[in-house]
Amino acid sequence: MSYVEDMFGLGGKTAAITGAAGVIAGAMAEALLKAGAAVSLWAHHRESGEAASARLGQAAGPEAAARIQVLTADAGDEASVRSALEETEKKFGRLDVLINCAGGNRGTSSFVQTDVKLFGEIISLNLVAGLLVPTKVVAAHWMERKEHGTIINLASMASYVPLSRVGAYGAAKAAVVNLTMATAREFAPHGIRVNALAPGFFLGNQNRALLIDQATGELTERGKKIIDHTPFGRFGQVSELSGALLFLASEAASGFVTGITVPVDGGYLVDNV
Repeated sequence: MSYVEDMFGLGGKTAAITGAAGVIAGAMAEALLKAGAAVSLWAHHRESGEAASARLGQAAGPEAAARIQVLTADAGDEASVRSALEETEKKFGRLDVLINCAGGNRGTSSFVQTDVKLFGEIISLNLVAGLLVPTKVVAAHWMERKEHGTIINLASMASYVPLSRVGAYGAAKAAVVNLTMATAREFAPHGIRVNALAPGFFLGNQNRALLIDQATGELTERGKKIIDHTPFGRFGQVSELSGALLFLASEAASGFVTGITVPVDGGYLVDNV
């Protein structure tokens, strides 16, 4: 085995991904499969999970298809997550890596026009389902069995700098960074690492219509502002998350790393005048 394979290879490891039908989740699953890991896709709807599995089978190759599992799981429900964890271990023996990808936004508004009920739903989607419940269930399971493990959360540019008209989403993602640090400290004595990735702007199912005019294919005004604020002058390619993901997932590469959030943002956070 080469040095790079020894450092970043994940052969024999199993990862579970919540919100598995999303574009970023799919790119992460593909990277994990190509690095040798088995991947359990925890999707809210069976159909979307199966579609994601089919795409991954084509992208990662026929050998990798045997290392893909599709499960229906509500990431905001403890019993559902516990069942998915049991099914994952039944198939692959154990779970080594949990990736919290469930989340998204629902609409935009000024702060004073905030729909309070919708605000709570977005917080619940991105923070309760997006971090709290899966982390609680899986970490407790590892602690009970005295097993080590790795958790990777999904933060955002909005974790650092508020984005206009999406207050609930930004508040939730800021809390993701906070709880990444809090759980990293609490879980460290148990050999459980907790880190996060903060993607910059990548085109996905949730934000495409906000950034690209669906009729013309041109950038919207919001899309233009984001590109102007990104020193690389473009949106990211989801494959560009793979290196940071594999670094955080690999015990050999990042075994002494916990509590950090890694921006993959084309320089968005360092833009200046």
